[in-house]
Amino acid sequence: MFRSTKRRTAGRRNFEEVAAYSSNANSGLYSSRLSFYDVPPLDEITLEEFEMWAIDRLKILIEIESCVARSKSVKEIESTIKPMLLKYLPLNSSGPDVLQERKKDHYSHYILRLVFCRTEELRKKFIKNETQLFKVRYNLLQPKEQQEFVDYYHNKLSWKYISSEEKSELFEELYAATGLVIRGNLLAEGESMTNDQLKQHIKLKENFIKLPFEKVPNLVGSRSIFIKKGYAYIPTTLQLNLLAVEFQESLSTQLMRTFQSIPRLDEDDRLLPLLNNLSHNFSSVEYNGFEVDSSLASDINASSIATQAITKHYPLCASHLQRNMMDNSHLRFTGRQQLALFLKGIGLSIDEAMKFWSYQFTKNPTSMTIEKFNKEYRYNIRHTYGLEGARTKYQPWNCANIMAQPKPLKGEYHGCPYRDLGTESLIMSLNEMGIHDQHELNQVMEDVDRRDYTVACTRVFELTHKQQLATQKSFEGMHISHPNLYFDRSRQLERSENKTVTGLGSGALQDIVAEE
Repeated sequence: MFRSTKRRTAGRRNFEEVAAYSSNANSGLYSSRLSFYDVPPLDEITLEEFEMWAIDRLKILIEIESCVARSKSVKEIESTIKPMLLKYLPLNSSGPDVLQERKKDHYSHYILRLVFCRTEELRKKFIKNETQLFKVRYNLLQPKEQQEFVDYYHNKLSWKYISSEEKSELFEELYAATGLVIRGNLLAEGESMTNDQLKQHIKLKENFIKLPFEKVPNLVGSRSIFIKKGYAYIPTTLQLNLLAVEFQESLSTQLMRTFQSIPRLDEDDRLLPLLNNLSHNFSSVEYNGFEVDSSLASDINASSIATQAITKHYPLCASHLQRNMMDNSHLRFTGRQQLALFLKGIGLSIDEAMKFWSYQFTKNPTSMTIEKFNKEYRYNIRHTYGLEGARTKYQPWNCANIMAQPKPLKGEYHGCPYRDLGTESLIMSLNEMGIHDQHELNQVMEDVDRRDYTVACTRVFELTHKQQLATQKSFEGMHISHPNLYFDRSRQLERSENKTVTGLGSGALQDIVAEE
């Protein structure tokens, strides 16, 4: 919670009066599910809400960033983001929690403004991903809500709808210039519409917005609108593009103002650590999956983690470490830490870990005896599990932790293979994971060349689980930012697939019995 004692900070002097006003104005402020975020929040919230709301929104923006980097279509992004919005940032049209949901959305946006206003690169990423989130949410609105939103911001947008007379006068030109675009936006895959039906739709249902053509360079470049005497005529079906431009311009201006105001927070020892932690990078949200699911970990033991049934779920970093450790009967300190914590995270108990490490290190008696292992390595393994020394509860390393380690030298295998392996070695490893198609390999290598290593890992997950993901439509996608997240998602997909197959099998058996 925020401290109960009042502190003298910039703007605090009149806070009570402003807060009283904001509480009365909330009903108007949150009248729509969608927002341009042009009115700053003024109510007090707890530090816990400040952090958790920001993290929930950041999870969604990270997933959008990953989807865009993997060249997913707008519909694919929508299908990926929709379940995450329902989970982390719901915006229902009605219900008892509507006001709280919209307040969380409002505050989380402004909190992340504080986080990502600090550099040009962060501002660009924030604007790009927030704009994509805005588009997804707009498409999720009902047509009536979309029109109400446009009407609400009519003065801000300064849009001018053409009259019915002007529309009739220019009808043929409007149809010729925008007919194909309107048809494409109206129809789902496999549907059709005759030219007469399209013309009738444009006459009766399409409203055209008229504004200077330089406001919509992307639509001019794609030749999807009609232009006359310096004015562009945009049909209703394309107004999301206009809204997105307005949203981007507004957010860009506001981010610069936020950046100029940041020095006022320099003395606040409550908020700055949170902001600095979140702004460290765009993938700083940790995977919280360390409470091991007993159903998934029941078969994890010293013997099974060396079998194909378990290792097929490993991300490349873990399989690279374990394979080389087993081949060499040894692993240096940083590699041991990375692999031991990963195995701990998937459910390997301390007793089974001791069996696994001692066997692998001593299976070649000429290189190491059990006495030497107990003397030099036993303590280290127990320390990893918090049983020695300060008894710290160490967590498996996420991708950011792994990247922060020194790059592996000769004879070392820790780190991220997408960053540290040579091109030939990486392609060979991807081939071993089942990726042979040249186009797919090129996509992964393009991610690597851009240094988008977690994006490359996420793409590899999707390629190696293509069939399972196709059948499990409801499975929640998530950007891979943690090796244990990769493992857990893989096992959950397999478990879901087995349940589906079992269900189908029992149904078929019942049909056979019924026929007999």
